[in-house]
Amino acid sequence: MNYIEVILLAIIEGITEYLPVSSTGHLIIASSFLHIAGDSFTKLFTIVIQLGAILAVVVLYLKRFFQSFDFYLKLLVAFIPAVFFGLLLNDFIDELLESPLVVALSLIIGGVILVKVDDWFQTNKKLSAIEDESTATISFVAAFKIGLFQCFSMIPGTSRSGATIVGGMTQKLNRKTAAEFSFFLAVPTMLGATAKKLFDYYQEGFHLSSEQINFLLLGNVIAFIVAMFAIKSFIDYLSKSGFKIFGYYRILLGISILIIHFFIYSLTVI
Repeated sequence: MNYIEVILLAIIEGITEYLPVSSTGHLIIASSFLHIAGDSFTKLFTIVIQLGAILAVVVLYLKRFFQSFDFYLKLLVAFIPAVFFGLLLNDFIDELLESPLVVALSLIIGGVILVKVDDWFQTNKKLSAIEDESTATISFVAAFKIGLFQCFSMIPGTSRSGATIVGGMTQKLNRKTAAEFSFFLAVPTMLGATAKKLFDYYQEGFHLSSEQINFLLLGNVIAFIVAMFAIKSFIDYLSKSGFKIFGYYRILLGISILIIHFFIYSLTVI
């Protein structure tokens, strides 16, 4: 990995982390084109730079993180399913992280769902007019169910934000509230994933060089800056226009990846 690749991947992470298009999927595809996807440090890098994107949420919603103790309990309840299934399926997930084809199929399936989701939950639009609706209104049961939806994002290409937002809408949340809870839930989820990935990296006998530490620092800074703009833009757009454009984008990207892989250029992780 070099500095140009670091900058490119960090920009992709910042843009896609909170959009329902799968940041992991985009990073796998980009690193596959760059022929660095199979590298152990690249896999670590794509997880750790999510910390920068997480910090963007903390900064933008700082006051909301002090709203009540229940807020943290609900995040914990929603986080529990990811801990359980993440530990249970860790090796299987690592194998999937090396497959651009899994990403392509997940993008297409998730895209179809996003195209239809606004029609499925039309009654939720009425809730958008309720000014005092916030994440504080989410029950513990609803938080746990949203956490279960988040587990689908362990399949690369699914999108953590997309899965949790749809999960929130199944609990009768409007798009804005579901998206914000998805952002907040990213904090413990990504912190946990980063800690686990760093632990595994050292357990496997790898050590970070000074250059790799610089790569991680630079990647996090860039991801943070880009994510700040992406979050604001996404919330505004989502509240007004819904998910369809993201669904069509996912379908088009997924089909393009399949065409490229089978007919033009074989995507490999080597």
